Amino acid sequence: MKNQDALREIITTLLSMQSPTHEDANRLKIKVAAKYHLEAVPANADLISALTPLEAKKLLSILRRKNTRTISGVSVIAIMTKPYPCPQPEPCAYCPGGPTQGSPQSYTGYEPAALRGTQNSFDPYEQVRSRFRQLTAIGHKVDKVELIVMGGTFPATPIEYQKWFIQRSLDALTGKTSADLEEAKINAEVSKTRNVGITVETRPDWAKQTHIDAMLDMGVTRIELGVQNPDDEIYRLVGRTHTVVDVVEATRIAKDAGLKIVYHMMPGMPGSNLQKDQEAFKRIFNDPNFKPDMLKIYPCLTIAGTKTYEWYQNGTFEPYSTEEAANLIAEIKKTIPLWIRLMRVQRDIPARLILSGVKKSDLRELVQSKLKAQGIQC
Repeated sequence: MKNQDALREIITTLLSMQSPTHEDANRLKIKVAAKYHLEAVPANADLISALTPLEAKKLLSILRRKNTRTISGVSVIAIMTKPYPCPQPEPCAYCPGGPTQGSPQSYTGYEPAALRGTQNSFDPYEQVRSRFRQLTAIGHKVDKVELIVMGGTFPATPIEYQKWFIQRSLDALTGKTSADLEEAKINAEVSKTRNVGITVETRPDWAKQTHIDAMLDMGVTRIELGVQNPDDEIYRLVGRTHTVVDVVEATRIAKDAGLKIVYHMMPGMPGSNLQKDQEAFKRIFNDPNFKPDMLKIYPCLTIAGTKTYEWYQNGTFEPYSTEEAANLIAEIKKTIPLWIRLMRVQRDIPARLILSGVKKSDLRELVQSKLKAQGIQC
């Protein structure tokens, strides 16, 4: 009862203010929690659930967490496939995770999406519903959803698993149990919660015509391609088992199919250096064989259980420091064409798992501050 009285007092007080802010709400929550001797400060989700429809119109904008999550009108829901082995004989030198580690390949298992996957036994339906509830609880309107399928090379998993995974993900959005993927797609076309896009991750050698055709049948609209560094010498050194030709072919086939393309780029890989990395980015920006629509930049890290960890220990490999990575990415950002969207800088890997490399979680902010100091806006 005390909790409900406290929630009502916070709401009433905020409504009495002319233009309440996030800060006003936070200060008021602390004050009221002390007044009612509550064990914890009320969560915004609790306040949101206590709002009437009229109150929500006035207060939701200041109580909603992370407005940027749905500022475009689209909610992004990331889901993880269950752990499958790497499609090549052994993982790349820098790649963590895999079935033996209990996590999807290339993930440590401690990333937010990976943790949600584990908590829901990697069931796509439960993952989507869980995230849907989380977003709704913190005040987001979830009526348009983009699904991001993570967990390594999706096309390398059994085709029936792929279809089932997408089918159940769509079922979670529509609230209906479909007989097959085709029915799930039809239901999704008229659902109150609409699916506006599906993204999957893949290696260049698993983005051939047959793979892309299958993706289109499943409703995929965008692929994230693990390019890392378009250099055959580096690919051989890290055991990547595909070539730059595969990158070019995958890019062409995906573009011809109308898919949007995200390149994953990894500066600081074994065999590379600052100059080579800058040249790699110039190449993908200017060479018509590449030119992705979007970009994610993940500096190479040293993580236990990988070959790069062994190389780091014996002194044959040293990843970029935070400062080196920030300086390099600042230079790269100066050359990114206007038509390429930089989606992410740095992965969601907990610092405690990174033995060497970029450990600070605010790398993108560091890059922006360096550019700002030079009078450059990005």
